[in-house]
Amino acid sequence: MAKPYLCPTCKSNRMRFTVIEQTPRYFRLDPQTGDVVAELSSDELDVFHQPYKGERFLVQCGVCGTTEQEERFVKMAEHMQGQRP
Repeated sequence: MAKPYLCPTCKSNRMRFTVIEQTPRYFRLDPQTGDVVAELSSDELDVFHQPYKGERFLVQCGVCGTTEQEERFVKMAEHMQGQRP
């Protein structure tokens, strides 16, 4: 997170952002009641339980609310930097 950001949607925000950390929780439910039967760590998953493969964190624009991968905000800042005279 040591690179400039620019919101790819509103194209005006370069300062106000929220970092959303995504921490997966793995659990098994009782199929009849929906009650949690077990909460598992990532190393306890069986072969039928896929581990989370998404982003560790997302970035949200503090002005318009757009939520995207960090790369989108960085690439937009790089692109606009290249267009300045």
